[in-house]
Amino acid sequence: MEKVVLITGSSKGIGKATAVEFAKLGYKVVINYLTDKENAEKLSNYLKEEYKTETLVIKADVSNEEQVKNMIQEIINKFGRIDVLVNNAGIAIDKEFEDRTVEDWKRTLEVNTIGTFLVSKYASENMVKNKNGKIINVSSTNGINTFFPSSIDYDASKAAVINLTYNLAIQFAPYINVNAVAPGWVNTEMNKELPKDLIEEETEKIYKKRFAEPEEIAKVICFLVSKDADYINGTVIKVDGGM
Repeated sequence: MEKVVLITGSSKGIGKATAVEFAKLGYKVVINYLTDKENAEKLSNYLKEEYKTETLVIKADVSNEEQVKNMIQEIINKFGRIDVLVNNAGIAIDKEFEDRTVEDWKRTLEVNTIGTFLVSKYASENMVKNKNGKIINVSSTNGINTFFPSSIDYDASKAAVINLTYNLAIQFAPYINVNAVAPGWVNTEMNKELPKDLIEEETEKIYKKRFAEPEEIAKVICFLVSKDADYINGTVIKVDGGM
C-alpha cells in the first residue's frame, strides 16, 4: 500500500523540497498552503507529471482548529490514511525588538507552536488507529543556540516546538515516532531577500561556509521516517553545517 504524507506549509522552501523527496519515494503527497495557491498547484502538477504520484492540495490555516480538523478529514476521505506528518508551516515576522507587539507574538506562537500541536493532535488519531506513524517537526537552531532579539518570538516558538517534540513522543508511544529537525540558515525564498552584509556575516559563522539547500533538510526528514530510523524517537537533529 502506498503511504501518505501530509506536509504543512509546503508550497515553497523546505516544505516544497520535502514534498519532492517524498514523491521520489513513492508517497502520496498532501500539499498544504494558506496563501500561496498558485505555487501549491504548480508543485502538485509537477509531482504528478514527474513522479506519477497522487497529490491533494488543501488550503488550511494550521492555527485554526476547525480548518485543521477539516483538512485531516479531507485526507482520510481521499486516501484513507495518514502515515507521515511533517509539521513545516511557520512564520517569522521581522521587526526590531522595540517595534515588536503582543499581536506579533500571538500570531507567531499560534502558527509555529499551536499549529504544530493541532495538526499533530488530529493527524495522530489515524496513526494511533493504525498503530503506526511518523511525525517530524521542523524547528530551528533559533530554538537551541542561535538567538536574535529581532526574532525573539520566533526563537521562543521554535524552542517550544522542540519541547512539543519531546512530549508528543511520550504521548504517542509506542506507535508513533516523533522527532524534529532544527535547520540553521537555509537558501529559501525568504532568506534570499536578507541584506547582503547579513548573509555574508552569517555565512562566515558556518563551518561549511554556505547556507543549506532546502533539499538537504528534506533528505534528513526523509531519513527520519525511513525504516533505518525506526529506533530514533524523541530526538532533535541539528542541520546547520556546524556553527
